Amino acid sequence: MAKKSKSLSVKKYLSRAWAWLWPRSIWRRIVLVLAAAVLLFTATSYGVAEWYIHKHDGEPLVLGTTFIPDYAQSFGLDPQQTLQAILEPASQGGLGMKQLRLVSYWNEVEPQSGVYDFSQLDWEFALANRYGAKVDLSVGLRQPRWPECHVPTWVNMNDKAQWEPQLYSFMTAVVNRYKTNPALGGYELENEYFLKVFGQCTNFDRSRLVSEFNMVKNLDPNHKVIVSRSDNWVGIPVGKPTPDEFAISVYKRVWDATITHRYFEYPLPPWFYASLAGYEELLSGKDMIIHELQAEPWTPNGLAITQISTAEMAKSMNANILQKRIKYGEDTGMRTIDLWGAEWWYWMKVDKHDSSDWNVVKQAVAQAAAQNQRLEPTALKSPQLTLDIKS
Repeated sequence: MAKKSKSLSVKKYLSRAWAWLWPRSIWRRIVLVLAAAVLLFTATSYGVAEWYIHKHDGEPLVLGTTFIPDYAQSFGLDPQQTLQAILEPASQGGLGMKQLRLVSYWNEVEPQSGVYDFSQLDWEFALANRYGAKVDLSVGLRQPRWPECHVPTWVNMNDKAQWEPQLYSFMTAVVNRYKTNPALGGYELENEYFLKVFGQCTNFDRSRLVSEFNMVKNLDPNHKVIVSRSDNWVGIPVGKPTPDEFAISVYKRVWDATITHRYFEYPLPPWFYASLAGYEELLSGKDMIIHELQAEPWTPNGLAITQISTAEMAKSMNANILQKRIKYGEDTGMRTIDLWGAEWWYWMKVDKHDSSDWNVVKQAVAQAAAQNQRLEPTALKSPQLTLDIKS
């Protein structure tokens, strides 16, 4: 009798458990299925992230910067002096950077149809060669910094049959000029091409991106071509083209201009980005880099940095935040991290007499160099240890 009672008790318990796990209400069932799916996806993503981090652990850490002369001038800085400070060894007060991302704005390189002015890029490459730095050259219509698409005034963007061949001719001229330059490390094609919500851009045709990729590879098959994701959300780029390397931007603290009108910090942990890189590598076999890790203030209401106080700047970026941000980037497992904001650090140093941000980056570069020197030679991706920043 006791055994029968015990058996009934177990059945009753199992029945109640099943009723809780699979309730009669269709809506509760939907909620439970969705919750289980989210839990499974999160656990899988965390596993992929850990795999990616450990797979690339032991590879050299590359810290780099994008340098834009126009942006340096917006701070009242001398562009050549700024770039030299970025590249100079730390013993001379510089950052000791060994890798740059440079831009080739269409409206500046070809101010008139068929008339090219490479003087600015030429001295940038000359400085890179002088200090033994490598350059990833941004090419195409869409390139870093507002308004993203830097179109010459003589181009009619309403007539694709006219402007597209003109763009291709411009890109051909840029690639042909620098493809044999010793400082060239590769190209970044069309910065965040599909990001429709930011920038003054009107054409997002994937076939154009594919055509440009094929054109650049045909013109210069000896250098890598990087293509950046359109945003930081969940998702893996599966459409063509498949570049030699993918890139992603990471912005943590931004100004919410739509709802709260306050600063907002994305709560995403570093392994979230590691999972995106890991999924991509599992799918395509291609690695991913951080080509923009936020390392300058995000201003409220679209103001320029020079229009806000240093106290306001500190709400989204200061030396303490910057130090944590670099650590955050390293914790993603991605081994190339381009810090975004070098011109600002230099401006803070020479104009505001505050070297704290500059020194944080200098220390990070020195630590990365020391760490890379301890690696076994076989673990290095290339014989030259490179350190990269972004402005």
